[in-house]
Amino acid sequence: MSKGKLLAVCIVWLVVLGIGAAIWKLVIRPAVTPELEQSSRYDYRVPLALDSFSGYAVLRGEAFREELAKRRIKLDLVDDGADYAQRAKALADGDTPMAVFTIDALVKTAADLGRLPGVIVAVIDETRGADAMVAYKNAIPNVDALNDPRTKFVLTPNSPSETLARVVMAHFDLGALGENPIVEAADAEDVYRRYRTAKPDTHQVFVLWEPYVSKILENPNTHVVVDSGRFPGYIVDVLVANEDYLLKNEDVVASIVEAYFRALFAHREAMVDLVLSDAKALGAPLTPKQAENLARGVRWKNTQENYAHMGLENAASLQHVEDMIANITEVLLRTRAMRRDPTDDQPNRLYYAKVLARLRDGNFHPGEKAETVRGDQDLGPLTDAEWERLVPVGTIKIPPLVFARGTAALTSQSQSELDRLIERLGTIRYYVLIRGNASRQGDLEANKVLAQRRAQAAEEYLIQHGVSRDRVRAVGGEPSGSTSVSFVLGRPAY
Repeated sequence: MSKGKLLAVCIVWLVVLGIGAAIWKLVIRPAVTPELEQSSRYDYRVPLALDSFSGYAVLRGEAFREELAKRRIKLDLVDDGADYAQRAKALADGDTPMAVFTIDALVKTAADLGRLPGVIVAVIDETRGADAMVAYKNAIPNVDALNDPRTKFVLTPNSPSETLARVVMAHFDLGALGENPIVEAADAEDVYRRYRTAKPDTHQVFVLWEPYVSKILENPNTHVVVDSGRFPGYIVDVLVANEDYLLKNEDVVASIVEAYFRALFAHREAMVDLVLSDAKALGAPLTPKQAENLARGVRWKNTQENYAHMGLENAASLQHVEDMIANITEVLLRTRAMRRDPTDDQPNRLYYAKVLARLRDGNFHPGEKAETVRGDQDLGPLTDAEWERLVPVGTIKIPPLVFARGTAALTSQSQSELDRLIERLGTIRYYVLIRGNASRQGDLEANKVLAQRRAQAAEEYLIQHGVSRDRVRAVGGEPSGSTSVSFVLGRPAY
């Protein structure tokens, strides 16, 4: 073949190859690439909003990620810095179809939004002491000492700390508080900074959570006035799903819940280690003691406890989530944290039990060992000497009981007030001293006996209607002129 023909053949082949490359680049590759780019080990990517609270350590843990990966699910965790208003709006709009809330924050933000942003599908944890009111002992020795116009609650707004403060204001007789006793801080770190600059005679009460509670208590002149462990069912973290997303992707939500409980079961005996590693990963390392205090103050809810909270299994020692929602809503309304009930007196609208029902009906178990339901232990009996040494904490808020002149007979109105008190005692873990009273006119000794009989009448009514006899004691006293009966909450002397 001549050189000219060889050159022509080469040119033709170069042209053919160029055309082929162009076709691949412009036609074939664009058609193939999207499918290749979309191939992934995950079928679903689900944004979930949360913050840095250590109670969410399981959600950030490797065990949970691995369980989700087995189900071809990836959660994109969105830390919004505990901006609950932003979190609720993003959830309601479907931008983050799942999120974690405290029940109080969910209720309050729903009221602010004017719509329910989502429904509760699982209970994650409940704080049992991780949130607390801390103050100087001399200035604020107990809850009754809060009943002063100088008292100020320094706290993070729209947080569990605010909820704790409002629970105390709702349940105790604090009528002397100023019109607005809450001082807002940026966050728990800011509350702690304000404590550092406070004087020992301050009437400021620092409401915050671990590890900051332990940091303040390093000062021997400070103490816990009251903590969340005294009010079960009020500071509870829940997993929430956008309702539209849930209806369209219930299988995905159920898989996420299942994966969470398996991961929680894997960590169940090493929560302190998980809290330590989680805090370190977040850039806020804790000491082992701080991590231990924090883990002790949080009760992570297992599968069986979730069944009970959702009414799927009987466990009288655990509150139904519907009752939690109703109790929290009442506190928020009573303390004017919100003007209306976002559920329109239908708290069942705020939770969805079918996801957990699917797990239960499928005989789901997160591990080989059985889980136990941890209820609240009853307050045990006290000796006479222990009752005498009972440390008064605060006087519960209740309208005066009405007695006819010179009698100890409860009126129907008084019985109604005691019925409401019985409901409230179900969410307060203290002993109760029932103090009778009577007129100062006439025979003083007879009036003392009448005061005792009035206290006993209230005591017997409480016991007959379900309050443990071990928890209440009627006591008389010097008549003060009032015909009312007061109820003082107390704890055993240490």
